[in-house]
Amino acid sequence: MKKSRRKPALFDMTGYIVMILIMAVVLLPLIWLLVSSFKSDAEVIKWPPHFFPQEWVTDQYRYVLKTIPVLRMLCNTVVFAGSVTVISLFFDSMSAYAFGRMRFRGKNLLFAVMLLTMMVPFQVVMIPLYLEEFKFGILNTYAGLILPRAASAYGIYMLTSFFAGIPKELDEAARIDGMKERQIYARIIVPLAKPALVTLGIYHFMNNWNDLLYPMMLTSSVDMRTLSAGLAILVGSNSIKFGPTLAATVISVAPLLVLFLFGQRFFMEGIATQGMKE
Repeated sequence: MKKSRRKPALFDMTGYIVMILIMAVVLLPLIWLLVSSFKSDAEVIKWPPHFFPQEWVTDQYRYVLKTIPVLRMLCNTVVFAGSVTVISLFFDSMSAYAFGRMRFRGKNLLFAVMLLTMMVPFQVVMIPLYLEEFKFGILNTYAGLILPRAASAYGIYMLTSFFAGIPKELDEAARIDGMKERQIYARIIVPLAKPALVTLGIYHFMNNWNDLLYPMMLTSSVDMRTLSAGLAILVGSNSIKFGPTLAATVISVAPLLVLFLFGQRFFMEGIATQGMKE
């Protein structure tokens, strides 16, 4: 009995140690980034490096706010990433409901064609996309940034897999009660798919928040740039200033960390259940 009690305790202790080590590996670069953003340029590149600055300064943040319109770029990024996330979740979930819960002619063919689009690199379609937006006159606008990403093949595929795992007896019972397809979708499927929707929403938001090439290609004025494009402008200057670059990175990363902290429970539930089958 003593041996059987010691083994679980030993395994628990080993698990805690491994978990602490992994947490340290993940958090240390972020903490180093935050602390270094309050260092001067000389201290950032000083060797051997010091973890904490000898003097805490906020000049780096003042320089960033003075050099590039960070608040405007932050607003652009929130509007772009937030709008794409909401609109894409709506269209992705409706398409996934059709593919995963309904029967219609050509469904498998359409689903296969949709999956094939995931294999096409963005570099292949970037020039046709630019010319198309130029013809429509929506370059350098919110509409030009949002509309091409109003739906996602990956999102449709992920939600279709999740919806297919929900018992179809629920649909049959709802139809017997007189519910229409839109009511089944809104009142039954969407509430049950909350973890998957939150997971996909975080994915969409992070993907669009961190995107550089797409918004830089479709915007030309500084007032329409996103944070990633603003960081590229700051880093791409003639002389790289390490301190301001770290400060701008903190401004860019902080909202994503806050979002993940609030949505991590649903994020983990979605990862655990998105591949569920009947």
